[in-house]
Amino acid sequence: MPTRTNLDMDVLRTFVTGFELGSFARAAERLGRSQSAISTQLRRLEDQIGRPLVQKSGRGLALTTAGEGLLSYAKRLLELNDEAVETVRGSDLEGWARLGLPQDFAESWLPAVLSRFARAHPKVRVEVQVDRSASLIEKTLTGALDVALVWGDGSASPHGERVAAVPIQWVGRPDWGGVESLGGQPLPFVAFDPPCTFRSAAVDAMDAAGLSWRLVFTSPSLSGLWAAVEGGLGITVRTALKMPASLVALDPMTTGLPALPLAPLSLHRAEAEPTAAVTKLTDIVTETIRDELAAVAVR
Repeated sequence: MPTRTNLDMDVLRTFVTGFELGSFARAAERLGRSQSAISTQLRRLEDQIGRPLVQKSGRGLALTTAGEGLLSYAKRLLELNDEAVETVRGSDLEGWARLGLPQDFAESWLPAVLSRFARAHPKVRVEVQVDRSASLIEKTLTGALDVALVWGDGSASPHGERVAAVPIQWVGRPDWGGVESLGGQPLPFVAFDPPCTFRSAAVDAMDAAGLSWRLVFTSPSLSGLWAAVEGGLGITVRTALKMPASLVALDPMTTGLPALPLAPLSLHRAEAEPTAAVTKLTDIVTETIRDELAAVAVR
């Protein structure tokens, strides 16, 4: 009987993380290892497979054909490994977990988060509320939610913490002609009603640049915002997370639009020491955020 090769899960995680983040230096930082240790792990994996997995591409690295094939299998193996560990460890976990999310995330990766959590913790009942950030923070303060992911720096509640900062971008149709195409007319602006982190950032940037603008459309829903921009009413500001395929991020350098800042993203908890169920759900949400942002950065 031929000898079987058992791939090291730790090495596979390094391999996958490196290419998801677009850099093995970033993988070293994420995994808390030195770059030399990461290089050693990569060489060990190539020895196990018996073929080169990466090759130089300019100043960076690219996958070989064998590397592309292994990457797909490695992701599946890691998902099964993590699911098995979470399920066995958390099979007896019970209780409630009440989560609040802004529309940006509820309309994109929420189903995957809930599916993963339900498989690992089938006895925990999850309640999700989708709302504006100000409302979600208020609900954590009153105890109506256990934890909420919101736009903001985390200072609005005693148990808030900043977890990421996401670039704000101008968003419009691919055929939008830039500020010069307006012929001196005010820029048509599509936005949420205040309070809104993105609206405030855009208004401050336009005013600071001396760019005249007019509000042409407001909506309480993100889908309404996208519909107005897709219909050509104007442009808006948001992040690149799950932007509709029909829209594009508009480059300030080529369109004459002012540069925009980062949008802080924070988690707010109702209690300083939440229950085990809430902690597990929060961990999955936080991990998903980091993976999504890493994927956007690579793109």
